Amino acid sequence: MKRSHFFAFPLVAVALVAEAGTSRQQRPRKGFKVAKGRGRHIEGLKVLGATFDCKVSAKDTDGQLCIFDTIRTAKGGPPLHLHYDQDEWFYVIKGSFKVQVGEEIMFLKEGDAAFAPRQVPHTFAKINEGEAQLMVLFQPAGQMEAFFIERAALDSETDPVKKQTALNSLWDRHGMKVMGAPISF
Repeated sequence: MKRSHFFAFPLVAVALVAEAGTSRQQRPRKGFKVAKGRGRHIEGLKVLGATFDCKVSAKDTDGQLCIFDTIRTAKGGPPLHLHYDQDEWFYVIKGSFKVQVGEEIMFLKEGDAAFAPRQVPHTFAKINEGEAQLMVLFQPAGQMEAFFIERAALDSETDPVKKQTALNSLWDRHGMKVMGAPISF
């Protein structure tokens, strides 16, 4: 080992241990329960006809992940998009969904899950009649909670040009890129 590396290694190790200690102190010191139909820090958020409850927040995990429970009444879903720095995982609790990850099309029913790696275009659509429930996990959490809060606020914008400009900015600011239209169903 070079002498300069020999002396630098302990300094780096001390910095990493100090950082790890700080992160652990910011996390909750005990487990928690979030009841059905409730959210931890975000509850009952309406986005494009779906209701979002945040079950595990970025605040709970030092930004490592966040989990949303979504109740969907309208058919359809988001545009084809990618996340630069986040993986996304979908788990169907109720109903049926058509999911696209890259070029692959999957049909998910209750109990099925799909994984969309970061930087791979993906989308989904609720395809059943009636209500559906989809659990969505983002890892790391990034700014997804802020994204959904800001996206919900845009539903009231009536000027289509202003709305599209705001949507484009919103996706970009939160580390995502729209790659195409929503998937057909």
